[in-house]
Amino acid sequence: DEQRAEARRRAESLARSHGWLQQILEHHRQIDSAFAEALTAKAPAARLKAAKQLGALLTGHSMAEEAVIYPAVSQHDGKAHAAMAYEEQSMAKVQFALLEQMDPMSEEWREKLEHIQGAVLQHVYQEESSWFPNVAEAIDADTSAHLDQR
Repeated sequence: DEQRAEARRRAESLARSHGWLQQILEHHRQIDSAFAEALTAKAPAARLKAAKQLGALLTGHSMAEEAVIYPAVSQHDGKAHAAMAYEEQSMAKVQFALLEQMDPMSEEWREKLEHIQGAVLQHVYQEESSWFPNVAEAIDADTSAHLDQR
């Protein structure tokens, strides 16, 4: 947790000069909140609603990163990191599809959601601790503005 917090602080510092990184960090905070909401919902309908909102948020966020940011990661931080990022997000989508088939009040559902949350937390840590800061430090203002626009 301490390392995650330090990575977030460093990324937030870099985000002052990179709007694309500010947007990503805001999405990451929204994702954190959405997991908490889904995990604490008490009624089946509330859990399903929270999980559906979380799924939509994760999907939209991953599509934006995959289309705009991961190509920059590939170019400035390494193809292996970009490939890993695509793979991790694909697996999260598969796991989320499995979650949708489970009873939202079951222990199995909770365990699956916690598993997805753990994978997402690790993925976010990789992004915030090195992948995205490496890109932010490597690109010029024009490239950063282009990523903002995209």
